Formats: sequence, structure tokens, C-alpha cells
Amino acid sequence: MDSRTPCLIGIAQRTVREQPGPEPLDLWEEVARAAADDARLPVERLESIQIVHTDSWQYDSPVGRLAERLRAAPRHRAYSKVSGTAPQTLIGAAAAGIAAGEFTCALVTGAEALATRRAYRRAGERTPWSHPADPKPPYGWERPPSPAELAHGLVLPVHTYPIMETARRAALGISVEEEMRERGRLLAPMTEVAAANPYAWRRTPRGPGELVTGSRFVGWPYTRDTVAVLEVDQAAAVVLASTALADRLGVPRDRRVYLRGWAYGEDTWEVAARPALGASEAIPRVAAAAFARAGLGLADMDALDVYSCFAIALRQACDAIGLDPYDRRGLTVTGGLPYAGGPASDYVLHSTATMAGLLRAQAGHGLVTGVGMHLTKHTYAVWSSEPGGRLGGAAPVFTATGVPVVDVHEGAATVAGYTVAHGRDGAAERGILVVDLPGGGRAHAVVEEPALLAEAESRELVGQRVRLVSPDGKVNVASW
Repeated sequence: MDSRTPCLIGIAQRTVREQPGPEPLDLWEEVARAAADDARLPVERLESIQIVHTDSWQYDSPVGRLAERLRAAPRHRAYSKVSGTAPQTLIGAAAAGIAAGEFTCALVTGAEALATRRAYRRAGERTPWSHPADPKPPYGWERPPSPAELAHGLVLPVHTYPIMETARRAALGISVEEEMRERGRLLAPMTEVAAANPYAWRRTPRGPGELVTGSRFVGWPYTRDTVAVLEVDQAAAVVLASTALADRLGVPRDRRVYLRGWAYGEDTWEVAARPALGASEAIPRVAAAAFARAGLGLADMDALDVYSCFAIALRQACDAIGLDPYDRRGLTVTGGLPYAGGPASDYVLHSTATMAGLLRAQAGHGLVTGVGMHLTKHTYAVWSSEPGGRLGGAAPVFTATGVPVVDVHEGAATVAGYTVAHGRDGAAERGILVVDLPGGGRAHAVVEEPALLAEAESRELVGQRVRLVSPDGKVNVASW
């Protein structure tokens, strides 16, 4: 084995339940020290420090402040943009830097304290955290929503993902009621995994029916208990090192985990531009590339963690790679984003740390996937207790080409996918549609009439002929 072969030698996770809890900088420091201790590495010797973007607070110099706390002087530093794929991208960069001899060890960490932010907000207090950025930088989008998406209120994942769910449901000929039942059946086993995970945010096993009927709708047909829980206080960190350094540190071979291969790819950034609204073109290519680089296949995996912010993310992945949603291995090692916790961009650090711990305990291979934006960005990573394969990198193995999307349209159209946005009081507020246009192309539209909103939630609306008008020249309003 090459002395530069990278291996993961340190892991740490933290979940804070008492409120208010510590700020992200405190959490970064805590898990960084714990992961370095697990790696037998003096924390001040870290040569690379990379941090996943935190939604909780905008620091003036995130990596610099953490390096000061650790008394480290890393020559490689990075702070990611907003994305659920960011942890794997940073891990991939760390592994590549080690393999190239640019540095011998690296820390990747991330933390959210959104539950604490909420606690301060509810108490009517300002968040008393350190080193605020002044002025605040722009939000860390890699690419902001399009003007048409903004005009139609289609910004939040809790609205874009249900649109893709309804499109898939209709394409498969599944009824509204059947989709809800199957969603409960799909997610209920994840609650059992979360119940056994000491770091999980929600640790109560739930039955299938309870999950889809026991809480209010957020973006119909999704209920609050079947979507990622974002307001959590959680942190995770991993330490990677060269094989030569791991040898010098005395890290036992059975505590080293190897990134056998990983890949990245993209579907279209606008959901409405997807050629098949309920399916992914990118996932099968990304998965195939990751497995080819690893020299392994899906059948070789002993454990799986499929990104699970919403059911459609699980379903598109299973559809794309030929994975049975009820595979005996299960779809998660953590409990998934709705139950273990969905700390903004940071979840894949938790799934990676959990997978690494599992592979230390029982030798084998594991798959960890990531999703960014609105099922736009995809990472697939194969981890193993055995070295081998070839790393791969962040260059996309596939980039989808979209269908044209029209900002304004007046006249006939056909519903391709939809949701009904609900407020915190549980009331339906507006419908949001993606529609097919005569002659090709797509557009967005909203539904405002209460009677039509009620109808949209009572039957299949995909395939419905509608008429669009645009009173202000910016927003298309649908009726039928």
C-alpha cells in the first residue's frame, strides 16, 4: 500500500439536548478535539481544516476562529457553500490532498445550533454568539433560485420535493392514498434505527400510519413527521490521514476506514426543467461511477445510508440504482434526516462518521450518499475496511440538460407536478404547480382559490387541464 493512501482515523459526533446550547464555534471545537483524540493526533498538528457551511451563524472567519481555538496553523483551509453534498466534497478534497502529498492529515467538521437559535428567538432574546461577520456576506448559495421560482414562491425544499413526489406518483399510477401508506411503511423502519442511535434527535419508534397522519401537512402530501428536522443542535467531525502518518500515530489497522471511490453529478438546477419530473438522470451515472472507482457493486455493500431529507430522495435513489426500498440491509445507519436529524448542510458528516464506526466494528463495505439543493446535486461514496479502488473527484460525471421553462404563460396547460403549501397553523395557503405547455416546455403557476386547494388535496391533480392567467405579468395563476 502507498504510504500516501488516505484513511479515516478519527470520528466524533455530538447532539445537545439542553437548551439553549453552545454556539457552532464551540461545537466545532468540541468535535474536532474529540475526533483528533480518537485519531491519536495532537490537534495542533492538523494541516488542513475544512468546515461545512453553518446556517446558524455567520462568522467573520469560520476556519480562522476554529484554528485559533485549536492552536493549529493549517496550510489548507476551506469553508463550504450551502449543500447537502458539501461534507463529501470536502472529504474528497481532503483525501485527494493527502494522496497528492500536499498534507498528511485533515479535519472536516460541521455543526448547527438551530434549536438554540429557536430557543433564543422564542424567549425574545438576541443570539449572544461570538465573532459575527460585519457586514454579513450574501447567503451561501452556489446558485440562487431563478426569478420565476422566486415569483411563484418555489424556494423551499418542503415545496419542491413534494412536486417531484406527486409527479412520480402519477407516472407510476399510484393513488394518493397508496403513496401515503407506502411512505409510512418506507420511513417507519428508520425511526427504529434512530431510536438505537444515541446521537439521534428523535429517538421514538413510530408506526407507518402514525407518521403520515399524526402531524400537520407542511407541503402536501408531506407531513411534518416525514420530512427532515432542521432545528437541531448537532455536530460531527472526521479526521483523515496518510497511511504513513497513521502508522506513526499507532492507529490499529482495524480502526482505519478507506474511501474506496466516490463520484458527483447534477440534475437540472430548476426542478421544472427536469425532463422526467419525478426521476433522476444523474443518480444512475453517479452511482455507477462511484462503484466502478471502488471496484465494488451494490450487492457488495454491507450497510447503506441513502440521503433521506424527503421520501422522494429515497425513492429516486432506489429507482435509479435498482435498490429494493425494503432491502434487508436497511436504507440508513443513523435513522435518517427526519429522525436522526437534518442539520442543514451537515448530515453527510454524521452518516459518514456513523458508517465509519460501523465498519470499524464489523469489517466490510458501506455506501453513503448525499443530496444538495432540490435533488440537484448527488454524491455517492463507497467506504471500506479494506484499502483499494481509486478515489475519483468532484468533477461531475454527468450534468443534465433541462427542458425550457417559460416565466409567463397565459392559456392552456397541463399539471405535471404540484404541492399545496401549508402554514404553521396547518391551514392550506396556496397551491404551487409545475405545468406542461402545449408544444413543449414548462411553466410555474399558483392556485389561490380555497375550493381548488381542497380539491387538489382530495384527488390526483397531475394530468389536469388548467388555464393560466398572469394579472401582473410575473405570476401565473391557475384555475380549472
